[in-house]
Amino acid sequence: MSTKLEKYETMDREEIRQIQLERLQVTVNRAYRNVAFYRNLMDKHGIVPEDITSLDDLSRIPFTTREDLLKNQPYGMFAIPLREVVRLHSSSGTTREPIVVGYSRNDIEHWTELMTRVLYTAGVDRDDIVQIAFDYGLFTGALGFHYGAERIGATVIPCSRLNANKQIVVMRNYRSTVLVCTPTFALHIANVLKNEGISPAELSLKIGLFGSEPWSEVIRKEIEEGLHINALDNYGLSEIMGPGVSVECYEKNGLHIFEDHFIPEVIDPKTGESLPDGEKGELVLTTITKEAFPMIRYRTGDYTSLDHSTCPCGRTLVRMSRVSERTDDMIVVQGINVYPSQIEQILTEIEGAEPHYRLRVDRNGALDELEVWVEVSSHIFFDEVKKMSAIEEQIQKRIEETFGLSIKVRLVEPGSIKKWKENSV
Repeated sequence: MSTKLEKYETMDREEIRQIQLERLQVTVNRAYRNVAFYRNLMDKHGIVPEDITSLDDLSRIPFTTREDLLKNQPYGMFAIPLREVVRLHSSSGTTREPIVVGYSRNDIEHWTELMTRVLYTAGVDRDDIVQIAFDYGLFTGALGFHYGAERIGATVIPCSRLNANKQIVVMRNYRSTVLVCTPTFALHIANVLKNEGISPAELSLKIGLFGSEPWSEVIRKEIEEGLHINALDNYGLSEIMGPGVSVECYEKNGLHIFEDHFIPEVIDPKTGESLPDGEKGELVLTTITKEAFPMIRYRTGDYTSLDHSTCPCGRTLVRMSRVSERTDDMIVVQGINVYPSQIEQILTEIEGAEPHYRLRVDRNGALDELEVWVEVSSHIFFDEVKKMSAIEEQIQKRIEETFGLSIKVRLVEPGSIKKWKENSV
């Protein structure tokens, strides 16, 4: 690791706080001057940038929510002119529409540096061959890892969304040493290997970096045993940067947050009150180096806790516990965020379908499968088989187009969803 990165990851807590304060003051000034949303928000609460004289003063600024971002889409939250934005990405999830985010040249440089640190923490170096199985699209995951691996000097294979069998062919032929994807896809690859009678010993894999969806220690064990690798978690979200907010080290006792770029808080999601170390609540993040799209006290919706003690690895950066749940009703299927409210909106637009539905997520092998049960009007359910088939096909097509997921649709008679809920209580 370079002297610069060692400095930031092992420095004294007071030094970290001083750097955070200086960068926070610059960020708040930029947001107040250039983002109408933040200027109006701070004016409404009688706050000016000069009031931020300590990190404790950050709590005086109200939270930023996903709804705030949606109301100001696509460019209302940008703090620089569009001509200075060199990259646009969007969140992978959908509540009504994805969140559009922008990057300046310096933002891309910072992101690349952060991803270099993520990979370095995982043990990746210039001798590695990194196979990236995230989608290369508007989603931030793939390109973040791509730039970080190239900066380290590793060889990158941009496999994107090849199926598991083709990913395995690439692994064997190109001797990949690092796999980057969702944990469920890694499990799927491990199961395909087993079913095809291919021993993990025939591969060169040694490290796996997995994220984009919650996963447990049980899943980690299955992946490590199935692929013969060291599986490490990483965390990020497009609204803040993309991947690169935090990563596990080999101690696997929490994810180190890169505090020279982000200020984390954990709050009670109901009261908004700050919670002490070790207590679980909603993660709130403030960016302190983002130029194009600064976020101040952004409520991520992710449950975690913080630990400021020094890690046995020597890093003094605060650690967050692994994210296992969210504060909203979002579910994650194959790394894609699925909001029931949007499925409900789709159903209201399809004639014959009722806005009464049930979502069921099953695991078929290693991959999650989403099944949607939908009530249809009584005259269609009992009288028109051909119409039923057409409605089923229409629902399936609309949901798959919206989320990019293969799903199953099951049409049920009116009132059956309510009966099922009552019987489940």
